[in-house]
Amino acid sequence: MTSREQTGRGIGPEYLLAGRYRLRSKIGGGGMGAVWLARDTLLSRDVAVKQVTTTAGLDNESAEEIRARTLREGRNAAKLSHPHSIGMYDVALEAGEPWLVMEYFPSRSLAQAMNLADTLPPLEVAQIGAQIAAALAESHAAGIVHRDIKPGNILIADRGDSLGIVKISDFGIARAKGDGSDRQDEVITGTPAYFAPEVARGDDPTEASDVFSLGSTLFTVIEGQPPFGIDSDAIALLHRVAKAEIYRPTKSGPLTDVLLQLLEPDPTRRPTMAQARDALAAVATGGGSVDQLIDIPVFSSDGAVPAWAHRTTQLPDPHRRNRLVGPTVTGLPAVQQNTPLGSVPSPLDLFSWPPRIPTGPADASTRDKVVAWAPLAMTAMVAIIIAAILIVLVLVFTV
Repeated sequence: MTSREQTGRGIGPEYLLAGRYRLRSKIGGGGMGAVWLARDTLLSRDVAVKQVTTTAGLDNESAEEIRARTLREGRNAAKLSHPHSIGMYDVALEAGEPWLVMEYFPSRSLAQAMNLADTLPPLEVAQIGAQIAAALAESHAAGIVHRDIKPGNILIADRGDSLGIVKISDFGIARAKGDGSDRQDEVITGTPAYFAPEVARGDDPTEASDVFSLGSTLFTVIEGQPPFGIDSDAIALLHRVAKAEIYRPTKSGPLTDVLLQLLEPDPTRRPTMAQARDALAAVATGGGSVDQLIDIPVFSSDGAVPAWAHRTTQLPDPHRRNRLVGPTVTGLPAVQQNTPLGSVPSPLDLFSWPPRIPTGPADASTRDKVVAWAPLAMTAMVAIIIAAILIVLVLVFTV
């Protein structure tokens, strides 16, 4: 089939990309494009290819921005070769548009895993955190800041020989030192629930903000919600993040101290990613080093790969969406990319830590608190009634 004939029938299964990569099926997608499973006909291996949102109909400046961002992602990811980072193989050009050719990693994200398990045990979270921190420490050493660490961008192999291996993905908005700026520098990009406070206030993301975002991600999977709570209003959530006041962790056990270090409001006092890696590894291994965890599957307390990681453990009905998987599919709602930092409205309310009970309609947590306190309230009322009766009897018999 000629290139012209292929273009006429559109992109789809069996399309031969750049004369080499045969598209099989679409395996993912989002606001920035689609990801396809493809066959590398030259090397006879499966790969994942990322199709960036088409530039058709855009002005030259906007189209060039998208192409530059795609090439930047490819360059940044190609600098990394860590066992816990998705590998970048090639940038293929098709009709002048760049496609990213990456390692195919059959997996589910931690965001999807949260549809199966409301929370994960500290032991498993510590392992995941140490392995991802190890990959990000290498990224930082290469001068690359990820800028979008969240449950949707952490993948765990759900089948085959790699079952239980975790990897960080999507360096789509990552920046390397020396990268030129583009118009995205003037707007908020990412998922506010995992922002560092200084980023929510308008500062440029740094290695320290990656550390905070990793802490937010680990907090989320161990506590069942992000450290700043859940709010479908991305701007309101952004203001809560900017105040740097988190919910107190209650399920993190031996991981509590490390989490609080990663979530330190002052970026100058946070550990480096390498220090975070070592601290998480110490919890995961009982005092050992991260070398004991590299390229090793995540295991539960019984020594087996946890059930939530297996492909055979089916995800629930997609129409019954988990509160942690929002419109972005890969996590909580992302703030619109065309929201200028200077246009963010003033906060409408205060957010305290520990959190105050909501004044609006009671949610599940509020009802739980009411139910938990009800027996004590009843006991107190009975005690008051008995005391009143005794006082009356004493008065009667003493008169």
